[in-house]
Amino acid sequence: MKRLLFIRYRRSGAIDAGGEQCTNANYRILSELVGEENITTYYIHESQSKKQLLLHIFSILIHFLKGYYYGLSPQKVDHIARLAKEYDYVFIDRSIFGVIAKKLKKEQYKGKIITFFHNVESVYFAAKIGRWKPWRPIVVRCVAQNDQQACDYSDVIIALNKRDREEIEKRYHRTPDILTPIVFKDVYKRDIYPEGMTSQTPLCLFLGTHLPMNVRGILWFVHHVLPYVNIRLQIVGKGMHAIVPKVKEYANIEVLSDVPDLRPYIEQADFMLLPIFEGSGMKVKTCEALMYGKNIIGTAEAFEGYDVDFKKVGALCHTQEEFIKALQTFSQHPIPRFNPYSRQLFVENYSEEERMRRFREVIK
Repeated sequence: MKRLLFIRYRRSGAIDAGGEQCTNANYRILSELVGEENITTYYIHESQSKKQLLLHIFSILIHFLKGYYYGLSPQKVDHIARLAKEYDYVFIDRSIFGVIAKKLKKEQYKGKIITFFHNVESVYFAAKIGRWKPWRPIVVRCVAQNDQQACDYSDVIIALNKRDREEIEKRYHRTPDILTPIVFKDVYKRDIYPEGMTSQTPLCLFLGTHLPMNVRGILWFVHHVLPYVNIRLQIVGKGMHAIVPKVKEYANIEVLSDVPDLRPYIEQADFMLLPIFEGSGMKVKTCEALMYGKNIIGTAEAFEGYDVDFKKVGALCHTQEEFIKALQTFSQHPIPRFNPYSRQLFVENYSEEERMRRFREVIK
């Protein structure tokens, strides 16, 4: 049986953001293909205390300047290159570690190097880091360099969607070998699904980690749409307590941070609300909403990479006026809370079985 070295950013936590959920899906699928007993996982980033981080801030900065993303170092790359000699595949889960692919090629590694692009990272980090942050150009340059090295030295590169493929081709002059959309482990299989209609005062759920793109999107909605619609808004996600001071004046907003189980909040919501205007890759929260058979009101960015009929899934909105109109319409004309179209779309296109089929093309 073939052996595989799986390179991932960090250990899975009690509450995982979208990127780690995607990593976990990759691991589960690879375990099915080669057997979990034949996979060794290498964690780039180990947890450190704030005191340890402060002590190492200088070395971290130096590593960034030399093209090693946070948590990586020349010593770790050398260690990985030595380990890799015992494995038939090295699966690098994030192109921000492209320097590893370069090292493996330089060391004449005989196996297959596979790099998975969660995003076009240079685009993602340019949106993630505020323009006024002094370290922004250092980080963006580092991740762009690693994206390029992933393209130059990997035997196989995997991307999520057509937009990322075109961006990779334009920036790095390499065409991804495989496109595989965001997938989710199906934990919502049922014989009977919930009944009932949406409320005339709909409960709308915004689900997302406290990241700049999420914060900018939901605060835009709060300021420009919420005053003109009759809804209840729940904001749920890792670290989202940080936005409480910015929304505390609104009586119809509830913020829940770091909840251990998202499922009850997703199930009770009338609509998943996704006012996201920037980013790269695909949004894991959209896939999760489809899995639960939710009605979704979102922007083009929220639906990027998903092949959906917007009228059947909920509504596609670009502007303040379109969000207001959609929510007013649903308030006046309730619809079933469980959306069978969303659920069927997930089952047919975005479950882990679909990604496994694509991975079989390179894991032989």
